[in-house]
Amino acid sequence: MLAVVLLLVVSHQLGILQRFAEPAELKRTLVELGPWGYVAFIAAYTLLQPFGIPGTVFVWAAALIWPWPVAFALSMVGTLGASVVGFSFARFVARDWIAMRIPARFKKYDEALAKRAFLTVFTLRIIFWMPPLLHAFFGVSKVRFSTHFWGSFAGYLLPLFLVSFFGERLFEAAKAVSVETWVGVGFAVLTTVLVVWLHRRRATNATGA
Repeated sequence: MLAVVLLLVVSHQLGILQRFAEPAELKRTLVELGPWGYVAFIAAYTLLQPFGIPGTVFVWAAALIWPWPVAFALSMVGTLGASVVGFSFARFVARDWIAMRIPARFKKYDEALAKRAFLTVFTLRIIFWMPPLLHAFFGVSKVRFSTHFWGSFAGYLLPLFLVSFFGERLFEAAKAVSVETWVGVGFAVLTTVLVVWLHRRRATNATGA
């Protein structure tokens, strides 16, 4: 944890974080760095994602910066690196403190992990992907490191490929969509969420009664 804080302080002093705040500047910087740009991307992804920076930001950024095979490889290495850091931090550094903060929705998978560890890791990764809390849950569970690593690798393959391959095309298509269309989509999504929430609330009240 101290190393992460130190890295952030040094990065701020050197102006690196400011470059990450501007997408165009970030792309130019990473491309100009060549292979060192790969290293910088993986290091930032690995060290920052487990502690709150959304991994999707890095994955989509890679798809917009590099050709899809490079973006896929970098995203996979960074995602696995972040998963290992989050897993290891929870297991070896702050296990007791983190165990008390794991949401109940993850704890219900303990039994499945005990019976079908690899399949459970694979399934949770392909559904939830890479939230820091999921890294932490695996870290405080009894799942073996190797099972977690390879199960995560398998679970990440499809979503990372899809974003890497189609990411730039989807981004360009999204830019061409009018504001009115986005407003309509947003309204439809909010309406759907509200209807589902009301339905679940009524079902819960009916069960309680």
